[in-house]
Amino acid sequence: MPAHDRITLRFLASPQDTATGGSTVAAGRVLEWIDKAGYACAVGWSASYCVTAYVGNVHFTRPIASGDMIEAHARIIQTGRTSMQVLVTVQAADVRSREFTPATHCILVFVAVDAEGSPHAVEQWRPETPGDRMLNERAVERLAPRRAIRDAMQAQVYSAEGSTPRTVFRFLAAPADANYGGNAHGGTVLRWIDETAFACAASHSSENAIAVYSGGIHFYRPIRIGHIVEVEARLIHTGERSMHIAIHVRSGSPLAPGALELTTQCMSIFVDPEEGRAKRVPPLPLLTEEDRRLDAHAEELIRMRAELEAIPLG
Repeated sequence: MPAHDRITLRFLASPQDTATGGSTVAAGRVLEWIDKAGYACAVGWSASYCVTAYVGNVHFTRPIASGDMIEAHARIIQTGRTSMQVLVTVQAADVRSREFTPATHCILVFVAVDAEGSPHAVEQWRPETPGDRMLNERAVERLAPRRAIRDAMQAQVYSAEGSTPRTVFRFLAAPADANYGGNAHGGTVLRWIDETAFACAASHSSENAIAVYSGGIHFYRPIRIGHIVEVEARLIHTGERSMHIAIHVRSGSPLAPGALELTTQCMSIFVDPEEGRAKRVPPLPLLTEEDRRLDAHAEELIRMRAELEAIPLG
């Protein structure tokens, strides 16, 4: 019998997947692929509709070209009462050589829901091999640090007192964005996040800016089709060659446009490549108390992420 705890999707990257400039695939599109593979795996295990609750530590380790063959592998590595942690790895290969090399990997959390949208219990997954047990241990170890990172991000206040670069996109969630539950696809929300963050990064560096990391992506509530969506990206910290951008997604009824609720938040890191390496970026002026507080917050998140054990992929 086929295993129900893993799945592999294989397809070609298309010209429509590329970022500005048209040479490599946009990070937002890769995030969509990750969510699609993870979702298919979670549904296969739970035999029910699922919603994305979390996407963590997505490191984009190599560019993907239009026309590359893509393999997105997803496997269950831990289950709770209603939740599933899914490890997704994305590999890419030239269609002529078919030699796949890793492009990114991350852990996603999905929650199984019933026809009314309420969480319901899933079958418990049990590791069977030493590799399974190692992945399961790493997944369990990340539960507490993930909550700590979430709490640290939720504790921050973003107000008009901040003076650093900020980009806001505002639009309606369209019927084409709908998942099976009538809400916006998690992968679509990830693409909106990447597009807005790119616009913010490009305003500080150049249109060549690319994402190298996205993490701490927590989904708090669904986005209904037909509702207003507001995606705000704010540059809060710069390293010598990196730009750290906090993104918040809010949504609500068009009948009450002033009462939008937070649906998703995360942090993304962009660089501006030049001749194969990240070039120096202008330092971020920290003019207000809020600027300095958020800059320190970004540095604290860097420290917290560095303490996480690496996921064994071999």
